Amino acid sequence: MNLCRVLGTVVATAKHPAFHARKLLVVQPLDELQKPIGKSFIAIDHSSSAGKGDVVLVMREGNGVRQIIGDKLAPIRSIIVGVVDSVDLATGQR
Repeated sequence: MNLCRVLGTVVATAKHPAFHARKLLVVQPLDELQKPIGKSFIAIDHSSSAGKGDVVLVMREGNGVRQIIGDKLAPIRSIIVGVVDSVDLATGQR
């Protein structure tokens, strides 16, 4: 699982049928202090109703994603599985 921030939405008039009626969001990976790390990528929003600015949990493992959406052949690699309310770190730890 990856901690990410939603940067915005993706609109595509032509796309693979597996993406039909699915909300596509651009997300930015975050470290434990919620600072950006790495490159942004696209994830589908399965049922969390995430929006721009939300901190979310993203699964980035194709087989797990395909199990969640119930399609063994879907070419989908990343899925938002929840919106994060808060991140608590123990004192003195990063």
